[in-house]
Amino acid sequence: MNVRIEIQGLPHPERLQRPLEVITELFFEEPVLSLAPLPEADMAVAFSVNENGRIAVSGTLLDKTAGRVEEASHERSALADADGKTYEKQLKNAVLHVYLTLLERFTGLVQPWGVLTGVRPVKLLHQLLRSGLSKEEAHRKLAEDYLITKEKIELMQEIVDRQLAVVPDLYDLAHEVSIYIGIPFCPTKCAYCTFPAYAINGRQGSVDAFLAGLHYEMEAVGRFLRERGIRITTIYYGGGTPTSITADEMDRLYAHMYDVFPDVDRVREITVEAGRPDTITPEKLDVLKKWRIDRISINPQSYIQETLKAIGRHHTVEETINKFHLARQMGMNNINMDLIIGLPGEGLAEFTHTLAETERLMPESLTVHTLSFKRASEMTKNKQKYKVASREEVQAMMKAAQEWTKQHGYVPYYLYRQKNILGNLENVGYALPGNESIYNIMIMEEQQSIIGLGCGASSKFVDPQTRKITRQANPKEPKVYNEHFVEYTEEKLKMMEAIFG
Repeated sequence: MNVRIEIQGLPHPERLQRPLEVITELFFEEPVLSLAPLPEADMAVAFSVNENGRIAVSGTLLDKTAGRVEEASHERSALADADGKTYEKQLKNAVLHVYLTLLERFTGLVQPWGVLTGVRPVKLLHQLLRSGLSKEEAHRKLAEDYLITKEKIELMQEIVDRQLAVVPDLYDLAHEVSIYIGIPFCPTKCAYCTFPAYAINGRQGSVDAFLAGLHYEMEAVGRFLRERGIRITTIYYGGGTPTSITADEMDRLYAHMYDVFPDVDRVREITVEAGRPDTITPEKLDVLKKWRIDRISINPQSYIQETLKAIGRHHTVEETINKFHLARQMGMNNINMDLIIGLPGEGLAEFTHTLAETERLMPESLTVHTLSFKRASEMTKNKQKYKVASREEVQAMMKAAQEWTKQHGYVPYYLYRQKNILGNLENVGYALPGNESIYNIMIMEEQQSIIGLGCGASSKFVDPQTRKITRQANPKEPKVYNEHFVEYTEEKLKMMEAIFG
């Protein structure tokens, strides 16, 4: 349903336009939202805001076609709350609370994540609990202030409990860092992908130059950490597909890691994404084993061959299964697999088949993604070509994943959300207990600095005292990275100096 909505009565409405648009897009496709009079509007929403000591917001929605009216109101403290929200954020959340309630009543759709549109909802629960609230108080706040459903709050709490069991010192790791190393090459680029990923064929010169820059960056950052006695918690090779490069190149890269990073033998976890089965060879698995790296990802996404072809993955279902068995035979004892709910042409029957195939392999961990229409992806640019399931069927697939993982002993341990995600759902990482990825916990809950090295890698610096986060990103294009890695390294070192001294 395409609608045009006129918004009235907000103080400083321009500050709220984008958040209101995001909420509107949860209910309607390509809506038009206007903060000025809109004669052709299908509906008008009028707000009244009272700011005398407390923030009281009321709203009225008028359906101009049917003459139907919906009303809602919400009141909250105007002071900074337990989770550190400032007055302006409290006002924004109160307005969104009322607006979401109006649209839910008008459409009959309930948004399970309420007004939360950010990537990391579990981080909010961590903050509330650390502020001194009991579980009951924190859960009540999530339900009343953010309109999150009971089911999602229980999922958040289960994940918080699991994370603290896996990493008991989670809140005390700001004095350490984790490292992300981005390898920007893949055999082909998938239709849903917006990661820095470039087809590797014919790019050997670019690959050589990139690896030289990456080695330089690793050495400089490693020297900084050694000189200041800063330990590394986890190291994660992502991309792209890190196993797109040759076995010899991988061998030299991991040898360099041990040479330049401090105390690699004491790092809690090293992960290498081998996500594309068509990049996995016995020689590359030998290299991983040589450097004691046994946590890898082999990502089927789907076990429907027509789907793989449609989304641009050139491996076969049989190849995924064969490469999984090969990795297992060669000593890989912590394998993650990614599945995607809602891929083009797939419904509950196809996803149930994918779960049945996964049961034959039983990887140590499983990340269940819900398809997101990312703005720059091939899929988003050609939506007519890539038909996806309805909201109801996507929700049924998510429920099937939840039931399957519980039945087979997997527990949820991290969660994140994305814009334009089907069904306004989430991505959840499940693991057999003892096989959770510590890096995934660290990147989601933002309890320590993550230093990003390589093409398209982003760094997030968490101040150990204030917990304030600053960011720095390397260029996504290999050519730009290859030409400017020295200056980006220097910029990164200055930011690290500001955080760690």
